Amino acid sequence: MYLETQRLLVRSLQPSDEKSFIEMASDGSLTEIFGDCSECDKWMNDFIKEAMQLDLENNPCREYLAYAIEEKISKEVVGSVGTSFYEDFQKTGVTYFIGAKFRGRGYAAEALHALSEYFLADGRVDLLMATARTDNTASCKTLEKAGFRLTDTRSYQDLYDEQESLSHFYEKIAASRRRL
Repeated sequence: MYLETQRLLVRSLQPSDEKSFIEMASDGSLTEIFGDCSECDKWMNDFIKEAMQLDLENNPCREYLAYAIEEKISKEVVGSVGTSFYEDFQKTGVTYFIGAKFRGRGYAAEALHALSEYFLADGRVDLLMATARTDNTASCKTLEKAGFRLTDTRSYQDLYDEQESLSHFYEKIAASRRRL
């Protein structure tokens, strides 16, 4: 995968991304996706290898696809964006995180918009979904800026949540379906 936006590259993961991902895990940026990351240095290399293999398969309806978000100018990895299949809804969703020192710059929305448009345009999925806890206003704003529409609010327990919490549900549909 290689997508280019005004300020960013969204690209396939590489073994050299391990250090950046471990640093972002240490600042808590990966906790919502992976849960406890206190020992991620022990498994991050395997995660990246698996992500690289899944990238080759390129099936957003099967497994988690993860991509690096890189600043064009500095070449620094600032986060990740990807897809994940929601077994409980039988729908493809999006995932993302930005390292703490890079937040507040609109990188997540920019990368998420590029990724979602890519997957919706290529025809394998005609709808992408996302969930965000209602108290995570930054994530809710990110999804809206990336073109996702709020469709529901209800209690939900995601994979690494210890308990149900009030969550917003978002969807973004393919352009071909938007006209219907």
